Amino acid sequence: MRIIKNIIDGIASFGKVLLLSKRPSPAGTPKDEALIIMGNGPSLRDTIANNSDILKKSKTLAVNFAANADSYFELKPDIYVLADPHFFRTGQDGKSADPNVVRLWENIAGTDWDMSLYMPCKAKIPDSIKHNTHITVKRYNLTPGEGLSGLVHWLYRKGLAMPRPRNVLIASIMIALREGYRDIYIVGADHTWSRDLWVDDKNRVISVQKHFYKDNDKEFERVAQEYAGYHLHDILNSLTIAFRSYHQIADYASKIGAKITNCTPGSFIDAFPRSQLN
Repeated sequence: MRIIKNIIDGIASFGKVLLLSKRPSPAGTPKDEALIIMGNGPSLRDTIANNSDILKKSKTLAVNFAANADSYFELKPDIYVLADPHFFRTGQDGKSADPNVVRLWENIAGTDWDMSLYMPCKAKIPDSIKHNTHITVKRYNLTPGEGLSGLVHWLYRKGLAMPRPRNVLIASIMIALREGYRDIYIVGADHTWSRDLWVDDKNRVISVQKHFYKDNDKEFERVAQEYAGYHLHDILNSLTIAFRSYHQIADYASKIGAKITNCTPGSFIDAFPRSQLN
C-alpha cells in the first residue's frame, strides 16, 4: 500500500510542478565552506551574544524579519530567504500595509555588502532594491514534492519542488543544498511551538510564535488574525507536516552527501544530528 501511495504522490507532485513551478535560478557550484542558517527562534539571541565571532566570519543565511533586527547590519548575511506571501503583498501605492514589512524592505535596500536574496519565482521584486548592486535576486519554487524518492529527489535537484514548505527554514535548507553547500549548521530553530499553543475559553486557538527579536503589537495582531478560524487539529496537522519535511530533507541530504547539523539548544527538530556551534 505504501508503494502505491508513493506512486500516486509522485504523480501528483509532478502534476503540481507542471502547473505551479517556474524556472528557478541556476544551481550553485559545490562549496568547500560551511553555511550557518539562522532561524528566527528566541535562542538565536543567545547564539548571537555568545558566538558573534563565529557568525561574522562564517557564511550565513538569514530569513524573514531578520533584517529588522540590529544584528542584520552586524552579521551581514550572505544569503537572505523570504517565503511568506505577506512580504510581497502591496497596495495601490506599491507598498505593504504592514509597517514592519515596509521597514524590512527599507533595511534590505540599505544592504551594503554582497548578498543573494532568494524570493519565490512568482514574487514581485520591490522597486527599492532593484538598483542595489550589492543584492543579487535569485528565484526558487515553493512547490511541494512527495512520493517516489527517485522522482522527487530529481525534482529537488532541479529546484522544481521541495518537501512541503510549511516554514521558511525548510525552504532555506533546500536552497542551501542547491547552492552547493554540503556542510550546513542550523541555529535559532527552536520550533517549540507546541509549548506556546493553547485554546482559550472562547475556543480560539492561540499560538505565540516567539522570535529572537521583539515583535511589536502590529505583528502580534497580524499573527492573531491569520490564526483566526483555524482549529486545533489544523494547527497540529501543520506542525506534523513541517516536522515530517525535515526528515524528508535529511533523507535527501544523505543521498547527495550533505551533512546538516542542528546547533539549536532545546530544538524540537528530531531529524538532524545535534552539536554545539564552535
